[in-house]
Amino acid sequence: MLTNEIHYRELLIAVREHIRSSHIKAALSVNSAVIHLYWNIGEMIANNQALFEGRNNYIEQLATDIKLEFPDLTGFSKRNLFDVRRFYLLYSPISERQLAALKLGSFGKPYLSEVQATQKHSLNRSVRQVAALNPDGYQSISSVQQLVALVPWGHHLLILNKLKDPEQALFYLQQTIEYNWSRAVLTLQIEQNLFARQGKAFNNFKNTLPEQQALIAQQILKDPYNFGFLTLEPQVQELDIEKQLTEHITKFLLELGKGFAFIGRQYPLQVGDKDYRIDLLFYHIRLRSFIVIDLKTGAFEPEFTGKMNFYLSVVDDQLKQQFDQPSIGIILCKGKGGIEVEYALRGINKPIGVSEFITTQALPAELKSNIPTIEEFERELNKGV
Repeated sequence: MLTNEIHYRELLIAVREHIRSSHIKAALSVNSAVIHLYWNIGEMIANNQALFEGRNNYIEQLATDIKLEFPDLTGFSKRNLFDVRRFYLLYSPISERQLAALKLGSFGKPYLSEVQATQKHSLNRSVRQVAALNPDGYQSISSVQQLVALVPWGHHLLILNKLKDPEQALFYLQQTIEYNWSRAVLTLQIEQNLFARQGKAFNNFKNTLPEQQALIAQQILKDPYNFGFLTLEPQVQELDIEKQLTEHITKFLLELGKGFAFIGRQYPLQVGDKDYRIDLLFYHIRLRSFIVIDLKTGAFEPEFTGKMNFYLSVVDDQLKQQFDQPSIGIILCKGKGGIEVEYALRGINKPIGVSEFITTQALPAELKSNIPTIEEFERELNKGV
């Protein structure tokens, strides 16, 4: 018992001195400093867990003592200290090598080959800010710590409460930094499982685009696209989907992702004496490419790629300017077979991706198991007859 009291006293002194040395009152206005402080306190709590034989009551006592020492300070309640520990335990196992692999497109997902220049500037600035607040305490900050320090604590709490896997957590952190997501948008993307959908579509980008362009193009492609915000009849036509997508353009653009600029629906093209119309035409600002979207209410057919190849040739000839990159086609259909898509894209010299789209939200498995089938309903009804 005496040993535990000594250990606890040492922990309290270490945490107290860490808060003091961080000039916490000034640092609370700097998100990066707060996150670094939470990281270090989370590490101290996690490392001392074994000394207290797995009991958690010392965290409650720690919260009380911090409150006594710093009565005007918030952010160190019992609950938040538990969250700080969870935060550290989620990200601390990630190695520098894994983080570098994330940026280079590993983990089976197509990420950008490097952090954007604006991110680098923000990251370097955050490290300088932390170093200025505590020159002696932050001489060796890992890349993982630098990355997590770019995201507000409220976003971290959201991720901690929804995700357990560090790989997925890092993915959403990087996306949040890249696209400046609010917590509402982050929540939506996690609930719609962007991690599993992004970069999964069939495409021929590797063979038809420069390496960096292909990497970015694959990153923006999802499978499936979730159009659950639409209200569609069973025998819906392509034009009905186009109309509703443009009527809900804000939600449509959110699902497509950042960088898409809407140009038009049923965009007219003239080739010889014939008129053609593109279902949906966009321009992607980062790719500097026109994006042609062809909507199909049925399953994928091989002839769809030939038609898209034709559209892209015309757009490149009639719309593409000197500084634009090659136009990209996205075929959205209600179903597809991998082998058919693979054969259909083979030999096509224009960049084309093929994805599915869904218009209804699937019920979670735990809810499905609790919903009776039609047969079960009938049996229950017949009992009263």
